[in-house]
Amino acid sequence: MSNAAAQAGAAQAPAAGRRVTPTGRLILSADADREVWLQARRAGFGSSDIAAILGISRYGNALSVWHDKTGGLPLDGDDSEPALWGRAFEETVAREWARRNRSVVRRVGLVQNIDRPWQMCTLDRRVLECPLADGREKCAVEIKCRDKMKAGQFRRGVADDVLVQTLWQADTCGYDHMHAAVLIGGNDYRQYVIRVADHADLVADLRAAGERAWQQVVDRRPPTIPGDADPDVLLDLYDRLYRDRAGEVDITRDVDTQDAVGDYLDAHADYAAAEKRKKAAKARILSGLGDAESAVVLGKPFVSLDEQSRQHCDLERLAERWPEAYADCVEDRVSRRLTIPRSVREEHAA
Repeated sequence: MSNAAAQAGAAQAPAAGRRVTPTGRLILSADADREVWLQARRAGFGSSDIAAILGISRYGNALSVWHDKTGGLPLDGDDSEPALWGRAFEETVAREWARRNRSVVRRVGLVQNIDRPWQMCTLDRRVLECPLADGREKCAVEIKCRDKMKAGQFRRGVADDVLVQTLWQADTCGYDHMHAAVLIGGNDYRQYVIRVADHADLVADLRAAGERAWQQVVDRRPPTIPGDADPDVLLDLYDRLYRDRAGEVDITRDVDTQDAVGDYLDAHADYAAAEKRKKAAKARILSGLGDAESAVVLGKPFVSLDEQSRQHCDLERLAERWPEAYADCVEDRVSRRLTIPRSVREEHAA
């Protein structure tokens, strides 16, 4: 097999509506407009959605998925730096997987399970000649690019979110296994095989969780978020959900929100007290160091004062001396700060 064939798989792409996997039909081709793709995927759950529903995604949770599928969130994709570079390197990693495995891969698009229309996935690459078995297409390969700090998650196999995503794709498409090609830190390539038979119980759980979540979408019934949900994900969700805030809401009967205000004040007080203890401890450390910059215990390093620097811009001087540069580079960015009236703070502290 030539390298060109192994890397490209240049056969003509299948038409939408055609069965392209044992149990999946094509909804949108890989070259579909991104906005059209974002709209189409609202008709079901993709592999990243199921990871979010289970609470193991960095980018969402069950509530954010529900708001997305019910149309509450803006129709936009992930434009973060990691997502941007992940898409940029996807083709390179796919070609390298095909080269190393002397295989043929092809972009597909959005695939929908024939029996469960709400179960969908966007395969990164369909494998037309699997290196593990004779015959034609039997699997696909998922492409991931991860930060070097995440390398430990792939020590004994794929990370949990990748395992869930690949199993969801396999169940959607009717594959008995999936491949994963992972580029870590830009220069550490790893590849894995995920076999459905090894995770039969998990696959059943994923399907059941997806079915329950989709029924909540159909019923317009939002899921209950557990108390240990990632607050960063929730804060991002509410910023996206309510971009244009205005008016006033009466929370006289909303005890939970009132209690949350109390928890916020308690946490702020704890933080202030912790900062004060931290500064007092630092003062004692500096007293012990005297004019030294480091200290040892039994000959081993114990504490040190290390120099660090960061860039600083004097905005007033910039505006005075180079007003055009100031106008071109400095902009006002509006944000919102949570404000609690003094009377409420005093009443809570009493």
